[in-house]
Amino acid sequence: MHAEELALPGVFLFSPVKHGDDRGFFSETFKARDFNAVVPGIEFVQDNHSLSSEAGVIRGMHFQTPPHAQGKLVRVPRGKVLDVIVDLRVGSPTFGEHISVELSAQNWQQLWVPAGFAHAFCTLVPDTEFCYKVTDYYAPECDGGIAFDDPDLGIKWPFAADALTLSDKDKKLPRLKDFSSPFRFDAA
Repeated sequence: MHAEELALPGVFLFSPVKHGDDRGFFSETFKARDFNAVVPGIEFVQDNHSLSSEAGVIRGMHFQTPPHAQGKLVRVPRGKVLDVIVDLRVGSPTFGEHISVELSAQNWQQLWVPAGFAHAFCTLVPDTEFCYKVTDYYAPECDGGIAFDDPDLGIKWPFAADALTLSDKDKKLPRLKDFSSPFRFDAA
């Protein structure tokens, strides 16, 4: 599995190998030994799987705060998304910056989103499935988020605002400037 560190420190794009023949394909989508060689000390406790039936569905920008902060390894086994993360780590040289990555069944890539980042995705095609491994269980008291359309973030979403579908909860999230981040950057 090839790994590439992206512009935000600690964020990696993984490219698992796909072996195909006339029957279809086989791929090892996760191997702890290989993952931990790049991102040491991570243990996943749960796998999640969602389906979005329409293009233009945004889920996020979500995170969990300490003591139940979550890292996520995300992938798309069917369909295509624009995956976006924002650095929320106080003291980080990239605090408040974001990156966008297209994840799809076709490119077969996975994104490692460490704890301390807000995460969202927007479906680019109908019937998109999104899978992710998490490092801690869901804790409602630690559930948080920031506004997907915060003008200070400058995220360029692939659809006009009136063509997007969000949950009521996600429509009410605060801007980054109104969020006091509990996350700290560790340069080590």
